[in-house]
Amino acid sequence: MSFVDVIARKRVGHSLSREEIDLFVDGVTTARIPDYQASALLMAIVLRGMTDEEARWLTDAMVRSGTRVAIGGPSVGKHSTGGVGDKVSIMLAPIVAACGVVLPKMSGRGLGHTGGTLDKIESIPGFRVNLSLEEFTRMLGEVGTSIIGQTASLAPADKKLYALRDVTATVPSIPLIAASVMCKKLAEGAGALVLDVKCGHGAFMKAEPEARELARLLVAIGSHSGVRTEALITSMDAPLGRAVGNAVEVVECIEGLKGRGPDDLTALVVALASRILILSERFDPGGADDAVRRAVASGAALDRLRAVIAWQGGDPGVIDDYGRLPGATRRQAIAAERDGYVADLRADLIGRASMALGAGRQRVEDEIDRGAGVVIAKKPGEQVRTGETILELLYNDDRGLGEASALARDALRLSDEPPAVAPLILGTVEPS
Repeated sequence: MSFVDVIARKRVGHSLSREEIDLFVDGVTTARIPDYQASALLMAIVLRGMTDEEARWLTDAMVRSGTRVAIGGPSVGKHSTGGVGDKVSIMLAPIVAACGVVLPKMSGRGLGHTGGTLDKIESIPGFRVNLSLEEFTRMLGEVGTSIIGQTASLAPADKKLYALRDVTATVPSIPLIAASVMCKKLAEGAGALVLDVKCGHGAFMKAEPEARELARLLVAIGSHSGVRTEALITSMDAPLGRAVGNAVEVVECIEGLKGRGPDDLTALVVALASRILILSERFDPGGADDAVRRAVASGAALDRLRAVIAWQGGDPGVIDDYGRLPGATRRQAIAAERDGYVADLRADLIGRASMALGAGRQRVEDEIDRGAGVVIAKKPGEQVRTGETILELLYNDDRGLGEASALARDALRLSDEPPAVAPLILGTVEPS
């Protein structure tokens, strides 16, 4: 079979066979297919789309390109499609583990204006995300959860394909996004999966219909693969919580596990954790919600986070002394220019402001300033008075301060009357 013929078939809109998709994934993994041909097929997929069956075959081939983790006992995975201030996993993983359900978590780094769980948790001095598969599985057995980066042996085809998509303008394709997400989640080996599909200014899916379509396909792929899968569609018009950055988000997570987290972050963590416990088949709906709240109130979830940090080489002393985390030497307030209500706080612009301050990467090789970021004093719907602080910029180097300040001001819109604030959870998608 000539791979040129495969490209030509998709270019004119034909569906690919399973054999053709296997040829593509194997060729990319082994470098038998050159990058220019792989990129040509990716562009044809973006332009012509894929059927659900093609997306399932692509996901399966990418899973089979590497190894698959074997987990004993009830286990449930979790994935978010990414947003601004989305630090949910750092709270969620220890809560779920404290409730007796194993949660394997393979996370990523920041991409564009969206933050990455690995970048955040590496703010903890010594924290090691590059565990071997043997260490990962042992930690799951001993602690009940682990937060690691993608290993070379899990879905290696995805790593190569994503690198190509990133430089060939072929990222925005729902079938390619779904296959990329699900191949890693299936390779993690969990028996069930809860997805958080973000929708809004700060998400990759800007409109609810496309977020719902992505959620539908993700759930369909997981269910067809024998993994109990469901998705929540959640709002990402404004940042989640009140901290955007790296170390500041870790602090917010620790505060959340101490019962002092912001309302929106706490509500989403409870909702996702409850669904995870229900899908584990160890809890009924009422019992799951109670178990999550008890894990926090009793301190069991916080103790589990200590265990995670210590196991992965980090300094658990950060839980009691935030001064052990990277910080910012300078701060600048963005104040209200008039009385009113915060009507909008665009997540994408806040994310870009945080990047300009050094909390994100403009290029892959850039070093992150883990102490930089943005703290949100006033959320959408809250009242402000003239001169009152709405945002606070945290930084150590003022080279990006002008850009960050302009972006932060552009992100804000005040209104004279209390605005209607969209619900945090916009809907759910379950197997059809």
